[in-house]
Amino acid sequence: MKAEGITRINKKEIQHSFESLQDQICNTLESIDGGARFREDIWQREEGGGGKTRVMEEGNVFEKAGVNTSAVWGRLPERMAQRMEVDTGDFFAAGISLVIHPRNPMVPTVHMNLRYFDMENGDSWFGGGTDLTPYYIFEDDARHFHATLKAACDKHDAEYYPRFKKWCDEYFFIKHRGEARGVGGIFFDYLKGSNDLLSSFVIDVGEAFLPSYIPLVERRKNMPYTNAQREWQLVRRGRYVEFNLVYDRGTLFGLETKGRIESILMSLPPFVSWKYEYHPEPGSPETALLEILKNPREWVD
Repeated sequence: MKAEGITRINKKEIQHSFESLQDQICNTLESIDGGARFREDIWQREEGGGGKTRVMEEGNVFEKAGVNTSAVWGRLPERMAQRMEVDTGDFFAAGISLVIHPRNPMVPTVHMNLRYFDMENGDSWFGGGTDLTPYYIFEDDARHFHATLKAACDKHDAEYYPRFKKWCDEYFFIKHRGEARGVGGIFFDYLKGSNDLLSSFVIDVGEAFLPSYIPLVERRKNMPYTNAQREWQLVRRGRYVEFNLVYDRGTLFGLETKGRIESILMSLPPFVSWKYEYHPEPGSPETALLEILKNPREWVD
């Protein structure tokens, strides 16, 4: 059934918006790092479309940072159509996806994904969000990150932030561990309505990324840390990997639609550790993090 009352979005415009955001973020990250630069791979998808994968590795500040854009189209596989509860047909999808793994464990990892999806029957929607994954809790950092996202949401609808914050807490939850991936942010999917208004909202979320995250990097990048704190970072990165490979919808969609494997898996950290029966000391900063991850809290009023 064709969706009624929906203005079809200009696909080239939304693709260009994501690519402009990619340029802005990559330029800023290179400037802060002061050493490494992004390598760009422009790739084509045999079934239709392609993208730009940009990865920076072994930097002064960022151990690995990936910022990808893509615009792909073709026939939606039946298995994916069933999972998404839509009719099989031709689709168009455009988006930007980034993951930043800092070198210093006092700097949090961050993720953002924004996407537009369009079916040939006229149905279309937006999805995405951004979330923060610290290794050590600095409450001012979490409050700043959430307050910046709330301000971006409030420009469009006062109900967006509380709704999408709750959704994020529920989505980025590692069920088999009984803990959140991090301190959350916002998450939304199958967001439908006026495409003009929603595209403006999604781009504003993208524009809020740098002011939400970069101040945290600047505060923490030069803090001293120990080998034990580095090891804790690697253990927590293992949890990140578990979520991405088991639960993440974007990863599953990319694999199901025969996306570019290197681009899909660029979100994984360069170094990671799994320790058998590893438990931090009671009362330690590491245990303080786990207590928050098991009991997500409100960070702004």
